[in-house]
Amino acid sequence: MSASEFLAIGIDVGGTKIAAGLIAFPEGRVLAQRLAPTDAGRGGRPVLDDALRLARELAGAAGRVTAIGLGVCELVDRDGRVASSNCIQWQDLPVREELGTIAPAVIEADVRAAALAEALFGAAKPFRTFLYVTVGTGISCCLMLDGRPFLGARGATGTMGSSPLSIPCEQCGHVSQRTLEDIAAGPALVRRFNALHGHATSGHEVLAAAAAGDSVAATIVQSAGEALESQVALLVNVLDPEAVVIGGGLGLSDGPYWDHFIASTRRHIWSELHRGLPILRAATGVDAGWIGAAAKSWREFPNGSNQPQTLETKL
Repeated sequence: MSASEFLAIGIDVGGTKIAAGLIAFPEGRVLAQRLAPTDAGRGGRPVLDDALRLARELAGAAGRVTAIGLGVCELVDRDGRVASSNCIQWQDLPVREELGTIAPAVIEADVRAAALAEALFGAAKPFRTFLYVTVGTGISCCLMLDGRPFLGARGATGTMGSSPLSIPCEQCGHVSQRTLEDIAAGPALVRRFNALHGHATSGHEVLAAAAAGDSVAATIVQSAGEALESQVALLVNVLDPEAVVIGGGLGLSDGPYWDHFIASTRRHIWSELHRGLPILRAATGVDAGWIGAAAKSWREFPNGSNQPQTLETKL
Protein backbone atom coordinates (compact mmCIF):
# COMPACT_ATOMS: atom_id res chain seq x y z
CA MET A 1 0.00 0.00 0.00
CA SER A 2 1.55 3.27 -1.13
CA ALA A 3 1.97 6.03 1.43
CA SER A 4 0.73 8.48 -1.21
CA GLU A 5 -2.62 6.74 -1.70
CA PHE A 6 -5.75 8.51 -0.49
CA LEU A 7 -7.42 5.94 1.77
CA ALA A 8 -11.08 6.67 2.41
CA ILE A 9 -13.82 4.98 4.34
CA GLY A 10 -17.25 5.05 2.72
CA ILE A 11 -20.44 4.36 4.68
CA ASP A 12 -23.90 3.95 3.18
CA VAL A 13 -26.72 4.10 5.76
CA GLY A 14 -29.89 2.86 4.08
CA GLY A 15 -33.30 1.82 5.26
CA THR A 16 -32.30 -1.85 5.49
CA LYS A 17 -28.54 -2.06 5.94
CA ILE A 18 -25.37 -0.13 6.74
CA ALA A 19 -22.69 -0.91 4.17
CA ALA A 20 -19.15 0.32 4.67
CA GLY A 21 -15.81 -0.14 2.97
CA LEU A 22 -12.23 1.00 2.67
CA ILE A 23 -11.11 2.17 -0.76
CA ALA A 24 -7.90 3.60 -2.23
CA PHE A 25 -8.01 6.54 -4.62
CA PRO A 26 -7.48 7.57 -7.35
CA GLU A 27 -7.85 4.07 -8.81
CA GLY A 28 -10.85 3.13 -6.67
CA ARG A 29 -9.37 -0.12 -5.36
CA VAL A 30 -11.59 -1.77 -2.73
CA LEU A 31 -9.55 -3.02 0.24
CA ALA A 32 -12.17 -4.13 2.77
CA GLN A 33 -15.91 -4.17 3.37
CA ARG A 34 -18.28 -4.39 6.33
CA LEU A 35 -22.07 -4.83 6.67
CA ALA A 36 -24.63 -4.42 9.46
CA PRO A 37 -28.43 -4.16 9.64
CA THR A 38 -29.81 -0.64 10.03
CA ASP A 39 -32.83 -1.44 12.21
CA ALA A 40 -33.80 2.24 12.19
CA GLY A 41 -36.66 1.63 14.61
CA ARG A 42 -34.09 1.55 17.43
CA GLY A 43 -33.59 5.31 17.06
CA GLY A 44 -30.85 7.46 15.62
CA ARG A 45 -28.24 6.98 18.36
CA PRO A 46 -27.86 3.18 17.99
CA VAL A 47 -27.68 3.50 14.20
CA LEU A 48 -24.94 6.12 14.50
CA ASP A 49 -23.09 3.95 17.00
CA ASP A 50 -23.10 1.07 14.51
CA ALA A 51 -21.83 3.32 11.72
CA LEU A 52 -19.05 4.57 14.00
CA ARG A 53 -18.16 1.01 14.97
CA LEU A 54 -17.79 -0.04 11.32
CA ALA A 55 -15.69 3.06 10.61
CA ARG A 56 -13.38 2.32 13.54
CA GLU A 57 -12.99 -1.31 12.47
CA LEU A 58 -12.00 -0.25 8.96
CA ALA A 59 -9.69 2.48 10.22
CA GLY A 60 -8.00 0.05 12.57
CA ALA A 61 -7.50 -2.49 9.81
CA ALA A 62 -6.00 0.16 7.51
CA GLY A 63 -3.66 1.69 10.03
CA ARG A 64 -4.29 5.12 8.56
CA VAL A 65 -7.30 6.74 6.91
CA THR A 66 -7.34 10.06 5.05
CA ALA A 67 -11.08 10.81 5.17
CA ILE A 68 -14.57 9.42 5.69
CA GLY A 69 -17.64 9.90 3.53
CA LEU A 70 -21.09 8.94 4.75
CA GLY A 71 -24.20 8.64 2.58
CA VAL A 72 -27.60 8.57 4.26
CA CYS A 73 -31.13 7.97 3.00
CA GLU A 74 -32.26 11.46 4.03
CA LEU A 75 -32.14 14.97 2.63
CA VAL A 76 -28.70 16.52 3.02
CA ASP A 77 -28.40 20.28 2.53
CA ARG A 78 -25.76 22.17 0.56
CA ASP A 79 -23.59 22.45 3.67
CA GLY A 80 -23.57 18.70 4.25
CA ARG A 81 -26.05 18.64 7.14
CA VAL A 82 -28.75 16.00 7.54
CA ALA A 83 -31.97 17.89 6.80
CA SER A 84 -34.75 15.31 7.30
CA SER A 85 -35.68 12.43 9.60
CA ASN A 86 -37.93 10.32 7.43
CA CYS A 87 -36.07 7.09 8.22
CA ILE A 88 -32.91 7.83 10.24
CA GLN A 89 -33.31 10.16 13.24
CA TRP A 90 -30.07 12.11 12.88
CA GLN A 91 -31.06 15.76 12.64
CA ASP A 92 -30.24 16.45 16.28
CA LEU A 93 -27.09 14.32 16.47
CA PRO A 94 -23.49 15.50 15.79
CA VAL A 95 -22.95 12.91 13.07
CA ARG A 96 -20.16 14.65 11.17
CA GLU A 97 -18.39 15.70 14.36
CA GLU A 98 -18.35 12.17 15.78
CA LEU A 99 -17.09 10.71 12.51
CA GLY A 100 -14.50 13.49 12.52
CA THR A 101 -12.87 11.98 15.62
CA ILE A 102 -11.74 9.14 13.33
CA ALA A 103 -10.85 11.17 10.21
CA PRO A 104 -12.07 14.31 8.40
CA ALA A 105 -15.67 13.53 7.45
CA VAL A 106 -18.34 14.63 5.00
CA ILE A 107 -22.02 13.68 4.67
CA GLU A 108 -23.94 13.27 1.42
CA ALA A 109 -27.41 12.11 0.36
CA ASP A 110 -27.12 8.41 -0.51
CA VAL A 111 -28.49 8.76 -4.03
CA ARG A 112 -26.02 11.52 -4.88
CA ALA A 113 -23.18 9.43 -3.50
CA ALA A 114 -24.24 6.44 -5.61
CA ALA A 115 -24.52 8.62 -8.72
CA LEU A 116 -20.97 9.88 -8.12
CA ALA A 117 -19.70 6.30 -7.92
CA GLU A 118 -21.28 5.58 -11.30
CA ALA A 119 -19.81 8.78 -12.79
CA LEU A 120 -16.29 7.91 -11.65
CA PHE A 121 -16.16 4.12 -11.86
CA GLY A 122 -19.42 2.80 -13.30
CA ALA A 123 -21.74 2.70 -16.26
CA ALA A 124 -21.96 6.51 -16.55
CA LYS A 125 -18.25 7.15 -17.15
CA PRO A 126 -18.82 7.98 -20.86
CA PHE A 127 -21.53 10.59 -20.16
CA ARG A 128 -21.42 14.24 -19.13
CA THR A 129 -25.11 14.37 -18.20
CA PHE A 130 -27.04 11.40 -16.85
CA LEU A 131 -29.91 10.57 -14.55
CA TYR A 132 -29.31 8.09 -11.75
CA VAL A 133 -32.35 6.36 -10.23
CA THR A 134 -32.19 4.01 -7.26
CA VAL A 135 -34.98 1.56 -6.45
CA GLY A 136 -34.81 -0.39 -3.19
CA THR A 137 -36.22 0.30 0.26
CA GLY A 138 -36.90 3.77 -1.16
CA ILE A 139 -36.92 5.40 -4.59
CA SER A 140 -34.89 8.49 -5.42
CA CYS A 141 -32.90 10.09 -8.21
CA CYS A 142 -29.97 12.36 -8.98
CA LEU A 143 -29.15 14.44 -12.04
CA MET A 144 -25.40 14.47 -12.70
CA LEU A 145 -23.86 17.36 -14.63
CA ASP A 146 -20.21 17.08 -15.71
CA GLY A 147 -19.40 14.65 -12.93
CA ARG A 148 -21.17 16.53 -10.14
CA PRO A 149 -24.66 16.12 -8.68
CA PHE A 150 -27.14 18.93 -9.22
CA LEU A 151 -27.90 20.14 -5.69
CA GLY A 152 -30.73 22.56 -6.27
CA ALA A 153 -31.27 25.70 -4.20
CA ARG A 154 -31.42 23.89 -0.84
CA GLY A 155 -29.82 20.52 -1.51
CA ALA A 156 -33.27 18.91 -1.35
CA THR A 157 -33.10 17.09 -4.69
CA GLY A 158 -33.95 13.51 -5.53
CA THR A 159 -37.25 12.89 -3.77
CA MET A 160 -39.04 11.56 -6.85
CA GLY A 161 -40.85 8.83 -4.92
CA SER A 162 -42.07 10.75 -1.89
CA SER A 163 -44.97 12.96 -3.03
CA PRO A 164 -48.56 11.70 -3.49
CA LEU A 165 -49.40 11.07 -7.13
CA SER A 166 -53.00 12.31 -6.50
CA ILE A 167 -54.61 11.18 -9.74
CA PRO A 168 -58.43 10.97 -9.49
CA CYS A 169 -60.26 7.99 -10.93
CA GLU A 170 -62.60 9.08 -13.74
CA GLN A 171 -65.07 6.30 -12.90
CA CYS A 172 -65.45 6.66 -9.11
CA GLY A 173 -63.74 9.96 -8.31
CA HIS A 174 -61.46 8.46 -5.67
CA VAL A 175 -58.15 10.32 -5.34
CA SER A 176 -55.29 8.05 -4.31
CA GLN A 177 -52.78 9.64 -1.94
CA ARG A 178 -50.20 6.91 -2.42
CA THR A 179 -46.67 7.88 -3.34
CA LEU A 180 -44.46 6.11 -5.85
CA GLU A 181 -42.62 4.49 -2.92
CA ASP A 182 -45.99 3.25 -1.59
CA ILE A 183 -46.52 1.45 -4.90
CA ALA A 184 -43.14 0.39 -6.26
CA ALA A 185 -40.44 0.30 -3.55
CA GLY A 186 -39.37 -3.05 -2.07
CA PRO A 187 -41.38 -2.81 1.18
CA ALA A 188 -44.44 -1.71 -0.83
CA LEU A 189 -44.28 -4.85 -2.98
CA VAL A 190 -44.13 -6.99 0.15
CA ARG A 191 -46.97 -5.13 1.85
CA ARG A 192 -49.23 -5.25 -1.20
CA PHE A 193 -48.51 -8.94 -1.88
CA ASN A 194 -49.02 -10.06 1.71
CA ALA A 195 -52.27 -8.08 1.96
CA LEU A 196 -53.61 -10.39 -0.76
CA HIS A 197 -52.56 -13.55 1.12
CA GLY A 198 -49.06 -13.75 -0.27
CA HIS A 199 -46.06 -14.70 1.84
CA ALA A 200 -42.95 -12.59 1.20
CA THR A 201 -40.33 -10.86 3.31
CA SER A 202 -38.56 -8.93 0.54
CA GLY A 203 -39.28 -7.29 -2.79
CA HIS A 204 -37.06 -9.86 -4.48
CA GLU A 205 -39.34 -12.63 -3.22
CA VAL A 206 -42.34 -10.91 -4.79
CA LEU A 207 -40.43 -10.61 -8.09
CA ALA A 208 -39.52 -14.30 -7.87
CA ALA A 209 -43.15 -15.25 -7.23
CA ALA A 210 -44.23 -13.23 -10.27
CA ALA A 211 -41.57 -14.88 -12.44
CA ALA A 212 -42.74 -18.30 -11.20
CA GLY A 213 -46.27 -17.64 -12.39
CA ASP A 214 -48.05 -16.29 -9.31
CA SER A 215 -50.79 -14.14 -10.86
CA VAL A 216 -51.24 -11.92 -7.79
CA ALA A 217 -47.52 -11.18 -7.60
CA ALA A 218 -47.42 -10.57 -11.35
CA THR A 219 -50.24 -8.02 -11.15
CA ILE A 220 -48.54 -6.19 -8.27
CA VAL A 221 -45.16 -6.15 -10.02
CA GLN A 222 -46.72 -4.93 -13.27
CA SER A 223 -48.60 -2.07 -11.60
CA ALA A 224 -45.49 -1.10 -9.62
CA GLY A 225 -43.41 -1.17 -12.77
CA GLU A 226 -45.84 0.98 -14.73
CA ALA A 227 -45.89 3.61 -11.97
CA LEU A 228 -42.09 3.65 -11.69
CA GLU A 229 -41.40 3.64 -15.39
CA SER A 230 -43.84 6.44 -16.12
CA GLN A 231 -42.06 8.61 -13.53
CA VAL A 232 -38.60 7.81 -14.89
CA ALA A 233 -39.85 8.64 -18.38
CA LEU A 234 -41.28 11.92 -17.09
CA LEU A 235 -37.84 12.85 -15.76
CA VAL A 236 -36.29 11.96 -19.09
CA ASN A 237 -38.86 14.14 -20.86
CA VAL A 238 -38.07 17.08 -18.56
CA LEU A 239 -34.29 16.75 -18.15
CA ASP A 240 -33.17 15.20 -21.48
CA PRO A 241 -30.15 13.32 -20.03
CA GLU A 242 -27.65 11.44 -22.18
CA ALA A 243 -28.42 8.22 -20.30
CA VAL A 244 -30.30 6.73 -17.37
CA VAL A 245 -28.49 4.53 -14.85
CA ILE A 246 -30.57 2.32 -12.55
CA GLY A 247 -29.28 1.12 -9.18
CA GLY A 248 -30.53 -0.12 -5.84
CA GLY A 249 -31.22 -3.67 -4.72
CA LEU A 250 -34.57 -3.88 -6.53
CA GLY A 251 -33.58 -1.76 -9.52
CA LEU A 252 -30.73 -4.15 -10.34
CA SER A 253 -33.05 -7.15 -10.59
CA ASP A 254 -32.80 -8.90 -13.94
CA GLY A 255 -35.09 -11.17 -15.95
CA PRO A 256 -38.68 -10.11 -16.74
CA TYR A 257 -38.55 -7.20 -14.29
CA TRP A 258 -35.64 -5.53 -16.08
CA ASP A 259 -36.93 -6.34 -19.57
CA HIS A 260 -40.32 -4.84 -18.75
CA PHE A 261 -38.67 -1.81 -17.16
CA ILE A 262 -36.75 -1.01 -20.34
CA ALA A 263 -39.72 -1.47 -22.67
CA SER A 264 -42.21 0.42 -20.51
CA THR A 265 -39.89 3.35 -19.83
CA ARG A 266 -39.27 3.81 -23.54
CA ARG A 267 -43.00 3.64 -24.21
CA HIS A 268 -43.64 6.44 -21.70
CA ILE A 269 -40.96 8.73 -23.15
CA TRP A 270 -42.72 11.27 -25.31
CA SER A 271 -40.13 12.39 -27.85
CA GLU A 272 -38.43 10.13 -30.36
CA LEU A 273 -35.34 12.34 -29.90
CA HIS A 274 -34.52 10.61 -26.62
CA ARG A 275 -36.67 7.49 -26.62
CA GLY A 276 -33.64 5.42 -27.58
CA LEU A 277 -31.28 6.77 -24.90
CA PRO A 278 -29.15 4.20 -23.02
CA ILE A 279 -30.83 2.76 -19.92
CA LEU A 280 -28.12 0.94 -17.98
CA ARG A 281 -27.60 -1.02 -14.79
CA ALA A 282 -25.30 0.54 -12.21
CA ALA A 283 -21.92 -1.10 -12.74
CA THR A 284 -20.88 -0.49 -9.11
CA GLY A 285 -24.03 -2.40 -8.13
CA VAL A 286 -25.24 -2.44 -4.55
CA ASP A 287 -21.86 -1.01 -3.44
CA ALA A 288 -22.49 2.28 -5.25
CA GLY A 289 -23.58 4.13 -2.11
CA TRP A 290 -20.53 3.53 0.07
CA ILE A 291 -18.08 3.79 -2.86
CA GLY A 292 -19.60 7.14 -3.82
CA ALA A 293 -19.58 8.37 -0.23
CA ALA A 294 -15.86 7.58 -0.04
CA ALA A 295 -15.34 9.34 -3.38
CA LYS A 296 -17.15 12.39 -2.01
CA SER A 297 -14.62 12.57 0.84
CA TRP A 298 -11.79 12.24 -1.68
CA ARG A 299 -13.16 15.26 -3.54
CA GLU A 300 -14.01 17.21 -0.39
CA PHE A 301 -10.61 16.93 1.25
CA PRO A 302 -8.06 17.30 -1.56
CA ASN A 303 -4.52 16.17 -0.75
CA GLY A 304 -5.71 14.93 2.63
CA SER A 305 -6.46 18.42 3.94
CA ASN A 306 -8.95 18.54 6.80
CA GLN A 307 -10.41 21.75 5.40
CA PRO A 308 -13.43 20.99 3.19
CA GLN A 309 -14.22 22.85 0.00
CA THR A 310 -16.30 26.00 0.40
CA LEU A 311 -19.90 26.24 -0.65
CA GLU A 312 -18.90 28.35 -3.65
CA THR A 313 -16.97 25.40 -5.15
CA LYS A 314 -20.05 23.16 -5.16
CA LEU A 315 -22.77 23.09 -7.78
